Amino acid sequence: MELNLKKPICFFDLETTGINVASDRIVEISILKVFPNGNKESFTWRVNPEMPIPAVTTAIHGISDEMVANEPTFKELALKVYNLIKDSDLGGFNSNRFDIPLLAEELLRAEIDFDLKKNLAVDVQTIFHKMEKRTLEAAYKFYCNKDLIDAHSAEADTLATYEVLKAQLDRYDDLENDISVLSQFSSHKNFADFAGFVGYNKEGEEIFSFGKHKGTKVEDILEKEPGYFGWLLNADFPLYTKKVLTRIKLRKLNTKL
Repeated sequence: MELNLKKPICFFDLETTGINVASDRIVEISILKVFPNGNKESFTWRVNPEMPIPAVTTAIHGISDEMVANEPTFKELALKVYNLIKDSDLGGFNSNRFDIPLLAEELLRAEIDFDLKKNLAVDVQTIFHKMEKRTLEAAYKFYCNKDLIDAHSAEADTLATYEVLKAQLDRYDDLENDISVLSQFSSHKNFADFAGFVGYNKEGEEIFSFGKHKGTKVEDILEKEPGYFGWLLNADFPLYTKKVLTRIKLRKLNTKL
């Protein structure tokens, strides 16, 4: 079954220096852009992360410091990536929890203020886990009856993810071929930021989802404890989380004017 698209969707996968969204960097990115008319374009870049790649990570994806030493930095590629995805929805495997948050961090570091929350996101892993509860290799074998060659290369994983989603739509009659429905179905808890530090209460108001103020409205704490806001901005939180907190702070100030 081909995807029923109202706008383009970019399937993408990242290979990185590690799994810390705030501090790790991209070493490879692959993007498959699928258009409503069925046309596709694909791009894959190796990226110089400007930091050492741990040996344990190289053992997983096979990308070493020497292999990316002469490749462009993400900042040099950022505008190309932005122009590819800015008009598109996003698709990936475990992308809601990792790839999208880390890409948002890299774009912000490259001084591209792009709000990825405006893009619908379809996480194929979440659909898979809700339906079958397995891994990408198993998903590819289960849905497509193919063995995933070169697993943990960004390009192979990206193409496999795209094929798995189409096969999922063929298999499940109750899974609607609509990106907004797939996005809602594949989402986890609804958070204001990607990393899950700022959630929502029943009234749709932002609340802290961690620490001593867990469950408390962000606006109230930022107003009562301005020092806490300063600590958050200086602590090791993802840049996107800090952006969300700053937006809430400014919104509260503007309502007082």
